[in-house]
Formats: sequence, C-alpha cells, structure tokens
Amino acid sequence: MALLITDECINCDVCEPECPNEAISPGDEIYEIDFNRCTECVGHYAEPQCMEVCPVDCIIPDPDHEETREQLEVKYKALMAAG
Repeated sequence: MALLITDECINCDVCEPECPNEAISPGDEIYEIDFNRCTECVGHYAEPQCMEVCPVDCIIPDPDHEETREQLEVKYKALMAAG
C-alpha cells in the first residue's frame, strides 16, 4: 500500500530527498505522499526510506490505498519505464 504522512509531521525536510520515486513533496501544511508514485521503496530498498529517516514516526500505511507487494512491483516497473 502507499504511505501517508500524518499531521504529526514537523516539516523537517528529511523524508523528501530519501524518496527514490519522488513521491514526497511539500503540501500546504505538511509533506504529502503521492500514492500514484509511492511503492514503499519496492524495487529500490528493502524498507521504505522515508519511514526509516522520519524523526517523529509520522509516516504510516495509507488505509485508503492498499496494495500488495506484487501491485507495488508493477507500479515500480511502470514508473521506471516512464523514466
């Protein structure tokens, strides 16, 4: 599933550069994750890098965008093909 940044985000700017799919961007009040680009780092890393570096643990699985690992792999391949 895609990930979601909660309103506990402190806008520390740590997660955005860690995302290999450029799915994280500044929102109006907190950083946001584009679920169309988020693969939970499948294809790049073993663990979601944004979750690894977040100092306040405000990145969680997005219950509105549940995906299997296989779906995330397909999304990853499509993103890489679109380059």
